[in-house]
Amino acid sequence: MKWKIGCIQMDIAFGNPEKNFTAAEQWFEKAAKEQCSIVVLPELWTTGYDLTRLDEIAHEEGTDVLQFLQEQAKKHKFHIVGGSVAKKVDSGVTNTMYVIDKDGKLVHEYSKLHLFQLMDEHLFLQAGEDEPIFTIDGEKAGSFICYDIRFPEWLRKSVMSGAKALFVVAEWPTPRVDHWRILLQARAIENQCYIIACNRTGADANNEFAGHSMIIDPWGTIISEGGSGEELLIGEIDLHEIDEIRSRIPIFDDRRPNKY
Repeated sequence: MKWKIGCIQMDIAFGNPEKNFTAAEQWFEKAAKEQCSIVVLPELWTTGYDLTRLDEIAHEEGTDVLQFLQEQAKKHKFHIVGGSVAKKVDSGVTNTMYVIDKDGKLVHEYSKLHLFQLMDEHLFLQAGEDEPIFTIDGEKAGSFICYDIRFPEWLRKSVMSGAKALFVVAEWPTPRVDHWRILLQARAIENQCYIIACNRTGADANNEFAGHSMIIDPWGTIISEGGSGEELLIGEIDLHEIDEIRSRIPIFDDRRPNKY
C-alpha cells in the first residue's frame, strides 16, 4: 500500500475556532490539488492552547468538528487524520483525534493519554482511555498526540498489534525542537515503521511552536521535513517496504519480553 501524505503545518488562531475552520478548509483544497491520499492536521487545531476558555470554546461532543471533517473527506476523497480538538463531554474536556476515511466515515477516535503538566494540560483536560490503533485502506496504523512520543512503550504496543505507520499530531514548542526530531527518528528506527508527524507553527502569548513536521521511513531516514513556517508538507510512503526492512534486522524475532 502506497500513501501520499499531506501534513498541514498551519498557524493556529488562538481561541478562534471559526477562523481555524476557514483556514483548514483552504489547506484541504491545497492538499486535494496535490492528490494526497491522507491529510493530517496538528494538535488542538481549532483552539490552540487557550485552555482557560475551554468551557466556552470546546466542541460539544465534537459534533461540529466531526461533521466538518466528514464533509471535507467526502468532498476531496482523501482520508483525514484530524489532528486533535478540545472535545467537551459530561465529565470534562478531552484532547481528541478523529480519523475519517475518504467516504466520510468515522473510523477511529483517540483521546490523548499522556497529559503535559508543564503546559497545565492536567488542570483543564482529562486523559483518554482509548486504544491508539486503527485500520485504514486495510492497513493498521497508530494515533498519538504530542507528549505521547516520550513514552516508547505506548507506541510499541501499537506496532506489536500490527501497526505499520504511526501518526503523531502536536503543538511542540521551538525550544525543544531537537527533542522532537530525535524522538521521532528513534521511534521510527526502534519500531521499524513509518512515522508521520504533523506539528503546528506560529506562536501564542506564551509559546513559540517549532513546525518541522516530518515523514520518516523505517530506517529513520527523513523523507520530508517542514521548516518553521506554514506549509503543506508532502511525502510518499510504501508500506510494503516494512517487511523487507524487518527481515534485514529482525528485532521483533529477537525480543525477550519475558525479561522486561
